[in-house]
Amino acid sequence: MLRTLKLLALSSAIAIPSFAFADNHPQTMGPNGEAPTPVASLQLSEADVAKVAEGGYTAALVWHELYDWSNAVAQGAKDEFSRLGIKVIAETNAGFDTARQKSDVETVMANNPTIIVSLPIDPPTASGVYGIARDAGVKLVFIDNAVKGFTHGVDYVTVVSADLFQIGNKAAHTLATAMGKQGTVGYMFHDADFPVTNQRDNAFKWTIENDYPDMEIVVESGMTDPANAEDIARAMLSRNPDLGGIYTPWAEPALGVLSVLRQDGNDHTKVVTIDLNEPVALDMLKGGNTAGIIADEAYSIGVYAARSAALSLLERSVDPFLVVDALAIGRDNIVEGWNKSLNMAPPETVVNAAN
Repeated sequence: MLRTLKLLALSSAIAIPSFAFADNHPQTMGPNGEAPTPVASLQLSEADVAKVAEGGYTAALVWHELYDWSNAVAQGAKDEFSRLGIKVIAETNAGFDTARQKSDVETVMANNPTIIVSLPIDPPTASGVYGIARDAGVKLVFIDNAVKGFTHGVDYVTVVSADLFQIGNKAAHTLATAMGKQGTVGYMFHDADFPVTNQRDNAFKWTIENDYPDMEIVVESGMTDPANAEDIARAMLSRNPDLGGIYTPWAEPALGVLSVLRQDGNDHTKVVTIDLNEPVALDMLKGGNTAGIIADEAYSIGVYAARSAALSLLERSVDPFLVVDALAIGRDNIVEGWNKSLNMAPPETVVNAAN
């Protein structure tokens, strides 16, 4: 999860668990505590599409960084803007540099876009990045993060993200199934103040503790640098050699855990992780320790970001925090899941291993 890796530099060293409850059940919470709205609620009629297409609107995509996940989000936005007759006039890549992202906004503003879709790198300082666009009346749609100090419906249209509780919840169910719903679990969580991972991690923990009475989290270890994942895994296993499963917060640390398990000749400890990754997928397909991978619908995030902007142009209100579904991906649906998440075929190695 590269967007998480880069945000480590902007995070504190203390994890802050956070999710909201509805009817005594946890749910994902937006960056300002908003309740989630499923993206399926956003609909445009044929008349709406025609009206938007007549407007001569333009859009700019101002990215934090471009890689598989953000490329999928970008393609979803481009495809939906094309359907709506909105021309994408610029796409930038800040290389996860806040100063460069500010410069990118200033550069695209020279072309007077109607809409900007962007993932703010550092929300607490981002008002200085997007203020020029906000002041010019540009429709701002954010991915994952809201800008601190900006007001929904006034300064920006909405935030589109994944259903974070659903991701952690599905990770727990996947691991539990692989373990026969019993046994001991190692819980490796992201030890930083970053709501995306905090909510996913704590959803996993909540689900194991509340839904699986015959499973027990016997060791919890915080992680800030994926390079330390091997040491964390060794420590977990030295104290608990019969550990039945390990949760890892995203794919990069999962690779470290898998490396330790291979070195130890351990074929019984199951691993579950989040976000698509070729080596992890191959481990799963070849009968390794990986029990499953959970991914969000990245392409759909882009589609609904564009659609949100169109609704705003039609002067319709959009809820402040929109979420896409999570996908539980296993050996039997890896190709389908990869396509649904990223709207692209998996690497040839994955396709061959799946066949």
